[in-house]
Amino acid sequence: MPSNENLTRSSESKNKFIDLIIKKPRNFKNDILSGTTVALALVPEAIAFAFVAGVNPKVGLYAAFMMGLITAIFGGRPGMISGATGAVAVIFAPLVAKVVNDTMATGVGFEAAMNNALGYLFAAVIMMGLLQIAFGLLKFGKFIRLVPHPVMLGFVNGLAIIIFKAQFPQFTVGGHLLEMAPLLLMIALIALTMAISIFLPKLTKSVPATLVGIIVVSVIGHFINQMYPGLVRTVLDFVQDRDPNIQTIAAGLPQFGIPSMPFSLEALKMIFPFAAIAAAVGLIESLMTLTLVDELTETRGKGNKECIGQGLANVVNGFFGGMGGCAMIGQSMINIRGGGRGRTSGISAAIILLFFVLFGASFIEKIPLAALVGVMFMVVIGTFEWSSLRLFNKIPKSDMFVIILVSVVTVFADLAIAVFVGIIVSALVFAWEHGKVMRANKSVQNNMTVYELDGPLFFGSITSFKDLFNYKEDLEHIVIDFKNSRIWDHSGLEALQNVADKYDQYNKKLHLLNLSGDCELLLKKAKNIVELNVIKNVDWHIADDELDS
Repeated sequence: MPSNENLTRSSESKNKFIDLIIKKPRNFKNDILSGTTVALALVPEAIAFAFVAGVNPKVGLYAAFMMGLITAIFGGRPGMISGATGAVAVIFAPLVAKVVNDTMATGVGFEAAMNNALGYLFAAVIMMGLLQIAFGLLKFGKFIRLVPHPVMLGFVNGLAIIIFKAQFPQFTVGGHLLEMAPLLLMIALIALTMAISIFLPKLTKSVPATLVGIIVVSVIGHFINQMYPGLVRTVLDFVQDRDPNIQTIAAGLPQFGIPSMPFSLEALKMIFPFAAIAAAVGLIESLMTLTLVDELTETRGKGNKECIGQGLANVVNGFFGGMGGCAMIGQSMINIRGGGRGRTSGISAAIILLFFVLFGASFIEKIPLAALVGVMFMVVIGTFEWSSLRLFNKIPKSDMFVIILVSVVTVFADLAIAVFVGIIVSALVFAWEHGKVMRANKSVQNNMTVYELDGPLFFGSITSFKDLFNYKEDLEHIVIDFKNSRIWDHSGLEALQNVADKYDQYNKKLHLLNLSGDCELLLKKAKNIVELNVIKNVDWHIADDELDS
């Protein structure tokens, strides 16, 4: 499309205020430090998404560890981070709720009902992973490269808005906004975290600025809470606000187990729709994130290999008590900005996360929410394609419409629907733009001017159709051949009648070849049409009131 050049420039001209890519050499140290930052940012996300799915936080933390580790080793995109995600949690939440309610209706207690629901959940996660592995083995991952660029821009902008909205619960207690003093302090600490992230790279790039921001704000928050207990909201406060019975996020190693679900046809039919939707959503988010990381790092990941890696990670999740997941654009951006480029960054993030869960829970629980929110706000600023806001008068309105449409649908529905809608609309726009251009091969044969048409004749292409003919210069006999064309509607038929009348003004004879039977019925017998040839045994219907009444 004519806007590709402008759209590509838009993707490359990043916000000058925030450099999403901080140039650092690819080495082991940068991968480890960046992975540490990512591990800290993964904790509240995994816990929050576990609550969304209706399961214990450790199920989300296990998922973040296993998804991150296995995709980092076997996936197709070094530097991309996977974990427990909201997109997958939202899909599985109704399954968990349904099994719990159905089980409790039989007189079983909540704890036993939840254990039963976990069996169904883990089985669905395994099935989700198997579907993703099959997708990769069938080499379907390459088709993500065909996603139009306006859809990609809309996807990125929509996800930035979603990440921004996902931080709102951190400002609440019991569903209500924080009181004035804690709220103002939280805003100040968020601003400090962001300031460190912005300005520290101008002084030194030896350590990730986001990691320094988290450490500095954590130290400040610790001393404030020593003097004024509870004034600075921490990770543990966030967890206990949602489940007061949880005293710590510490947990042991994941344990292998076969999901406790009846392996009957009825049970499999119950979980399959959830597994299929989760597999599709997980792959779309992962492959779109892969494409974005490709553009940012100017390298190329392997889509089919990533599908297999994501699937393998989800299968392992199901056998080791994780809720499954996919690639995480927010944490991937943190990793890229922190200098993480290799597989070591993803591996270290997963292992350090597990270390925190096993041995460092008391430290993680004291991290101020403000520090992690500040990091995610930096991700929002760096992820959103600000230059797309300046494209309104530089690209076709159809491209801008697709960008806005995908962004809105991503926010209010989900990213899978948004991508499908964007692709469909882009395809329709492409078809419209190409369909309204009528082409013709013009030649002189047997003392006649011959037009061999190519393209549909309908209300969108009539202007292009009329411009094909040279009424004054053409020979006395004119042939219009519809062998590679078709009249679709009454407007096309009227355009043909107008062309016939125009040639009649110059006393020229018209030969119409390979028309449909409907045309023979509707085309008025202009006196200059000396030949009207109809294709036999072909029933092309024209959208016309006279025939449909």
